[in-house]
Amino acid sequence: MAHIDALIDKVADPALRQLLHEQVATLLTRQSFGLVYQQHKPETVELYDYKVRRNCTVRILSEDDDSLYRVVKVSDGSAAIVSLTERAESRLIGISDLVVVREFGEPIYPGLRPLGSVERGASKPFHVVMNAENFHALETLLYTHERKVDIIYIDPPYNSGARDWKYNNDYVDSVDQYRHSKWLAMMERRLRCAKRLLDLSDSALVVTIDENEVHHLGMLLEQLFPEATRQLVTIVTNPKGVTRSTLSRVEEYAFFCFFGSAIASSISDDLLTPGGEDVREGEDVRPRWKGLLRSGSNSRREQHPTFFYPILIDPDTRKILGAGASPPLEENPDPDALVDGHTAVWPVRRDGTWGRWMLKPQTLREWAAKGYVALGNYDAGRKTWGISYLTTEFQNQIAAGILEVRSVDPVTGVVDAVYANEASSSRRVKTVWHRTAHDAGVGGTAVVEGLVGERAFDYPKSVYAVRDTLDLLTRHKRNAVIVDFFAGSGTTLHATAMLNAEDGGRRQCILVTNNEVGPERQRHLRAQGLTSADEEWQRQGIFRHVTRPRVEGAILGKRANGTPVPASLKNADGSQMSLGLQENVEFFDLTYEDPDLISLGKKFDAVAPLLWLKAGARGARIRKACKTWTAPDDAYYGILFDIDYWREFVEAIRKRSDITHAFIVTDSDATFQQIISELPTNVDSTQLYGDYLSTFEINTKGQV
Repeated sequence: MAHIDALIDKVADPALRQLLHEQVATLLTRQSFGLVYQQHKPETVELYDYKVRRNCTVRILSEDDDSLYRVVKVSDGSAAIVSLTERAESRLIGISDLVVVREFGEPIYPGLRPLGSVERGASKPFHVVMNAENFHALETLLYTHERKVDIIYIDPPYNSGARDWKYNNDYVDSVDQYRHSKWLAMMERRLRCAKRLLDLSDSALVVTIDENEVHHLGMLLEQLFPEATRQLVTIVTNPKGVTRSTLSRVEEYAFFCFFGSAIASSISDDLLTPGGEDVREGEDVRPRWKGLLRSGSNSRREQHPTFFYPILIDPDTRKILGAGASPPLEENPDPDALVDGHTAVWPVRRDGTWGRWMLKPQTLREWAAKGYVALGNYDAGRKTWGISYLTTEFQNQIAAGILEVRSVDPVTGVVDAVYANEASSSRRVKTVWHRTAHDAGVGGTAVVEGLVGERAFDYPKSVYAVRDTLDLLTRHKRNAVIVDFFAGSGTTLHATAMLNAEDGGRRQCILVTNNEVGPERQRHLRAQGLTSADEEWQRQGIFRHVTRPRVEGAILGKRANGTPVPASLKNADGSQMSLGLQENVEFFDLTYEDPDLISLGKKFDAVAPLLWLKAGARGARIRKACKTWTAPDDAYYGILFDIDYWREFVEAIRKRSDITHAFIVTDSDATFQQIISELPTNVDSTQLYGDYLSTFEINTKGQV
């Protein structure tokens, strides 16, 4: 390393020399074992609303590449720019053809621009949907929700090589030799922020993925969250299978990371056992009776001759009368002949050959006498009857009181066994899920198409699979705050609202998605001479074209064009989606503000939604600054704008048991401390605008 240091010392440019020393130092501290990958150059984000100024970094909108430039001069509607990577003369470009670009790690000062809301949930907290670059949205949420989030559920891009995600304005495809390390670097930055949002004493993180990155992701989660209990769940999302030259893939995966005392609640369906999905809360749950005819290996007569015998029945009363003796192996009985004057049922396999029963004759007689063996239907093709029985496992559960005998048939003597009430909703969910509703086509594509009115999104998650995930994580926490920062079509919010409707919960979901346009659509728009700054381009983005109309459709029960949601679409409880859901939701654009204007109080309209969100996004929002103080009757927070009125403000807050947050505008730390010392201890107090500015100034390059 001394030789490398000596070579670096020969670099003439002092700034470049220092950067090289820092990068080498980083390499020396990087781990040698575990998951090793390149961090890559910092990601960037385009700020369409930001004014082009001297020294800012920009991209040319009309050029289809990710080249970056520095602005050296601005005059008369044009800007002189120079390349950041090539030695070239400056170019004069119209400002309307430029967009400001920020690297991750540069301080940003976010605000929220309201776009509209749907209000059907009375006093419930609002769900929030942000159109934003998700890394900056996560930093924004650190101001409002650090250590306050109960559940994070994300479905990141799967990095399949099919150009399904971007790194620095460029789609990553299968020929990119760095695609795995780019994906890991992208995920690491966001997961580090996500960890700061979670209440680590009791919370959970769920990340869904497929085969392309499942192993890399598992190692990354182990590296970032060593304190968490991690489990991998396999979910059958496409029972038909994805056609391959080798095996046909039917599954995806979900990593569950449990922090602190977090648990997965037991529910009525373990999500794997056949028939479990038919059970609803409060309904009787019955054990599955097992077929008496042996299948699979060792199922032929000659392999176990003593298990080949006739079972005597009365076909009119459907009563099992007993069991006959096993005939010699060389004897071929007539299935239509009576045995001891009774109809005989012989074990006949599906291929028509002789089989064998699961039980010995004596055991069969004993269990039939107890009502644990039942006659099924007649199979004319095989000339035999179906017979089933309760296994030893379920008989032991009857003895233990887990199963109770509800009734006994007065003719056949067969028992009707059901699980006791406390057991019917206490099945531990398994780590393999196989449910028809989890099919991405049935619960994903068809639902989004029905709500939006067109097939506008590829591979949406089944809303029922997400609903089941949130159910087992929040059944005991019905006021949970849930965050999804890879929101896509908005499935997580839809699932949250659906679950609230079922159990009366007040869960709140915060979604973050960008307004990206897919690669095929981008080519079409560029062919029309459009750029990403044009309104028509923006109208085709995922937030505006899919996420918002899908969420509004789910809440209102009708599409954006006013037509009702198809009656065929049902919620998990069987109710029609066309009835809508009793929830509140508001939509926002993330904006990038001037810190000087913020500190002067001249951008309160941009900061106001953040204060409301920090106070729980419920009740009225204080939208305008005033000269003294305000704490509206229908709001859950108050703001002191002029510290000369602090006594009035404190007195008003003390009279309100519903106030949870107080915001105080002052540059003096001492004054702030004096005022909050007079406020009730249960009121969360924040200093404006110093606390806001310092929160985002700590976002330095060294942290990304």
